[in-house]
Amino acid sequence: MAAGKLDQYRCAVEITVHIAGGKWKPLIIHYLLGGTKRFGELKKLIGSVTQRSLTLQLRELEASGIVSREVFAEVPPRVEYTLTTLGTTLAPTLEAMKSWGEHYLESKTRKRKG
Repeated sequence: MAAGKLDQYRCAVEITVHIAGGKWKPLIIHYLLGGTKRFGELKKLIGSVTQRSLTLQLRELEASGIVSREVFAEVPPRVEYTLTTLGTTLAPTLEAMKSWGEHYLESKTRKRKG
């Protein structure tokens, strides 16, 4: 993200949502917290994401400094994605999202049973 764009945000939550939010980015970050993954591994783990969407989301995360991409000079080419040091700082945020999701599911399950 260009430094000049930082003044367009009204609060830090807005920046976080812009950088790490959306339909697929949190899942990409979640799976990369478990270690380096190849494109195909991420696609398989996420499931319903299209190749185009995954590519675009990975490019955005790379441009933001959250993910690093390493291309190996092999045939066929091998590309691996890893969280950067900055990317790993999102771990507590993802853990909080996971915890909230579990709490939400629990409350909905209790309502159905009750």
